[in-house]
Amino acid sequence: LSGLDPAQPYFQGTPTEVRLDKSDADFVDVIHTDSAPTIPNLGFGIRPAIGHIDFYPNGGEEMPGCAKNPVSQIVDIDGIWEGTRDFVACNHLRSYKYYSDSIIYPDGFLGYPCASYDLFQSGSCFPCPEEGCPNMGHYADKFKDKIKKDFMKFYLNTGEAKDFPLWRYKVTVTLSGRKKVKGYVNVALYGSGGNTKQFQITKGTLKPDNTYTAYIDAEVNVGEITKVKFLWNNNWINPTLPKLGAATITVEAGQNR
Repeated sequence: LSGLDPAQPYFQGTPTEVRLDKSDADFVDVIHTDSAPTIPNLGFGIRPAIGHIDFYPNGGEEMPGCAKNPVSQIVDIDGIWEGTRDFVACNHLRSYKYYSDSIIYPDGFLGYPCASYDLFQSGSCFPCPEEGCPNMGHYADKFKDKIKKDFMKFYLNTGEAKDFPLWRYKVTVTLSGRKKVKGYVNVALYGSGGNTKQFQITKGTLKPDNTYTAYIDAEVNVGEITKVKFLWNNNWINPTLPKLGAATITVEAGQNR
């Protein structure tokens, strides 16, 4: 039984007979997309974990792409009716859109077990544990024999628009060069499954021999990595023409560690 942002008003905090609960089926998975308090945030979705496994994409409250300006949202790519519904309840309706995308991407929407969204964002819950991570949505039940405790919360990020799944990587760059400069470092990944856009790994003071780490959510599952593109820029013309390179770049995929 899959709960697509089950309702908060009149249901949150009520007895289990009244609302969705994990006693309702052999396996209950829940996607929370609109779990901010109803007052004053107009959250329609229940906040506590109530299933065998509960997913909180993007933290479970505000979904990317839902803060578009009202006019562009109502005149949506999928038509005015769809756009108007999104304008009224965009976060709430994201749950079924993620679910329908999950059918097409069996390897997508990996949920990382974590105590909070902030810890997930900081990389504390990366990579997946040895038993792996469940896939939010249609294929969540593949995880049902790996449930270890009463309530399990999983976090992940999604894209702003269709197609929604993102794949998480840890990218670590050690710089080489003669002297420190100010600027930023970008990295793009190339692999058997496709290429990513450029992601900023760090900005500010760049010191040779220092190591910088970032967690990136890529729009493709890169697969086996074949190449990494490294770029740096100091944003202004420097007459000393400083040179900076990458001594090493390490990429770790969350999925298979």
